[in-house]
Amino acid sequence: MTISIRPGSTVMFTGDSITDCQRLESEDGLGFGYPLRVAGEWGLRYPERPVTWLNTGIGGNKVRDLEARWRTDVLDARPDVVSVLVGVNDMGWHTLDPKGHVISAEEFEAGYDHLLAPLAEAGTRLILIEPFLLPIHGVVEAGGGAVRVGPAEREDWRTDLDPKIQVVRGLARRYCAHLLAADGMFAGLSATAGPEHWAADGVHPTPAGHAALAAAWLRLVA
Repeated sequence: MTISIRPGSTVMFTGDSITDCQRLESEDGLGFGYPLRVAGEWGLRYPERPVTWLNTGIGGNKVRDLEARWRTDVLDARPDVVSVLVGVNDMGWHTLDPKGHVISAEEFEAGYDHLLAPLAEAGTRLILIEPFLLPIHGVVEAGGGAVRVGPAEREDWRTDLDPKIQVVRGLARRYCAHLLAADGMFAGLSATAGPEHWAADGVHPTPAGHAALAAAWLRLVA
């Protein structure tokens, strides 16, 4: 089953920097990543079915940051469809947190559930994009700073992230949301073109990576 987007609907993308993608610097407020590609492709395919597209992603956001602004940035807009991509800043970036707070999978789940519950109660249709991490080594910009990582750090982060990916999958089932299995998608794509082709730092998609996200997102809607 796909989500049916009716003419006149409002669709909101929200999350962290992967969704933000310099939205405040773009003329339409959608940024330069997958939300823009989705909106553009939809307009090309269905010019007779206009949709209002919104982007409220903010770079560096964790689930707790979304909770703090959820009412004003999401709920008050009364969107018909909400697409959420969050989680990469909730993993091993705690080394950049001056308080040294480690976010557990349980805390991540509780916060994420708090975001989805009022939307589900309002009948909002949901698309959850699972967080992802590609096996690239080098400098990563995320979580409010830059850090150089190698194989050991990637393994630690993978151990941290995998349970949170399972949380997103479980929440998708709980709320009958559509799941975009981005981590698995990029793993499969990386087997052919190499991970650098899709996300140069393993976190932030390249143009090809954003195109892949947009194409997968559009397969979930009709």
